[in-house]
Amino acid sequence: MSSWRAEYLAALQARNAREQANKEVYDAYTRLANRAAGLSTTQSPELPGSSGKEKVRGIAPSAPVTVDISAAQLRQNLAEAQRSRGELETRIVAITKELEKLQLKSTLESQRINELIAEKSNLLKKLRDRDEELRGKSKLLEDVHDETLSLTIELNMAEETNKKLKLENQELVDRWMARKGQEADAMNTASKFS
Repeated sequence: MSSWRAEYLAALQARNAREQANKEVYDAYTRLANRAAGLSTTQSPELPGSSGKEKVRGIAPSAPVTVDISAAQLRQNLAEAQRSRGELETRIVAITKELEKLQLKSTLESQRINELIAEKSNLLKKLRDRDEELRGKSKLLEDVHDETLSLTIELNMAEETNKKLKLENQELVDRWMARKGQEADAMNTASKFS
């Protein structure tokens, strides 16, 4: 996802490095051109050909003056273009730096977003595992509760059966003892008469 961004950033950085390598030459040329344009606009547009000697020779002064005025106008236009170019280069450098900052910030935020997405995915997986574990433990608790209830009922029934058996046993023992007592009495009575 971020590979195209990385390639794009690398291409921008390579381009910036190429442009920055010759920046000093460009700046020196711009200063020289601005200085030359400034000097040409401060000088008067008077040519040596416009002196009084030219009139004596019969050369019309209008042609060289027009050329000189056109050259002065061109120099002024050149100076204005150089100044405008310098401003544009300054703006381009500022915008490029801002763009690099924003791209770096975007890259970092994209990485952070990817990290958060991965963390969210891990947490959701853990939550699903924990829910499954809780369902298993709830089922186990219900099974243990049911088993305990079943064993409690069986124990109560066994105790009741035990009580009944003890009573029956006691009754049998009492009846047997009574019978044996009668037999003993009968034997005693029979032995007295014999």
